[in-house]
Amino acid sequence: MVKRNKRFHAEVATSSLSDIMFFLLLFFLIISTLANPNVIKMALPKSQNNEKTNKQLISLSITEDKKYFIDKEAVNFEQLETSLLSKIGTNKEQTVVVRIPYNLQVQDLVDVLQIGVKNKLKFVIATSNSK
Repeated sequence: MVKRNKRFHAEVATSSLSDIMFFLLLFFLIISTLANPNVIKMALPKSQNNEKTNKQLISLSITEDKKYFIDKEAVNFEQLETSLLSKIGTNKEQTVVVRIPYNLQVQDLVDVLQIGVKNKLKFVIATSNSK
């Protein structure tokens, strides 16, 4: 009589796992680069402590040649207040993040912050971490 080997060997197919891991890696790399698309690159002032927030933010950027951008949309200083108020709408709880280069004059920052004081808006100045 011929004896057959009827033992069962459990196997896990791992050939597709490497493909899945590759696609997950690509997905997270692409998503991480798109995490903050409303930022214009500039050198920010330095601070010791940075406060991080996950709220819905409006980005107000000022370049070294005094060009103003609200969420990457160019705006003249004369229309800055009306554009900012229309962007905020009725939600006065939204925070405006002011990104201004460290080498601009203080008066340029004060001119922008006066718009927030006048309209009772929340303004935050973006800084880079000094570490």
